[in-house]
Amino acid sequence: MPVFQFNPPERFVAGTVGQPGDRTFFLQAVGEGRITSVALEKAQVEALATRIEELLEEVHRRFGSPPDDVASPEDDGPLEQPIEQDFRVGTLALAWDAEAARVIIEAQEVDETAAEDLVEDDEEELEVFAEEAPAHRDVLRVYLTPGEARAFAGRAMKVVAAGRPDCPLCGRPLDPNGHICARQNGYRPDRLV
Repeated sequence: MPVFQFNPPERFVAGTVGQPGDRTFFLQAVGEGRITSVALEKAQVEALATRIEELLEEVHRRFGSPPDDVASPEDDGPLEQPIEQDFRVGTLALAWDAEAARVIIEAQEVDETAAEDLVEDDEEELEVFAEEAPAHRDVLRVYLTPGEARAFAGRAMKVVAAGRPDCPLCGRPLDPNGHICARQNGYRPDRLV
């Protein structure tokens, strides 16, 4: 299983490429002269940032304030170029290494070919899929201090929020030309010319 490991990274950020409504989300780790960029979904970025904050709160509650839990300056720069997708993330994992006082973030490649073959209605098929799933998926593993993890989570939430504004009625994203809102029974008000 190829592992892209950064312990510690020079830089680890979430970012996007494209315009709101058509963005591709990336996690990007930089260090030792290499750049690893992995694509993932907006919801995965948001969930990761939220879970990092929850993990650090739990660590603080159980063990007190960890060392290196000082606010790191937030990185608001663009993603490093060139942005070449190493793989698409299927599974994210988050852990606390108490001995090293580090947050460990792990992103595992999705196996798109096996997922396409999966028949969801057939329980036997689910068991066969689990047994035959290849164990050689790529993995990105990053070790962060608590301060770096907080800075990552802060930037990630800003990246997620920088998309299209939400409709005040239904909460779905607004396209530049508006959208058909379920709360307005599918009608749009006429535009003023």
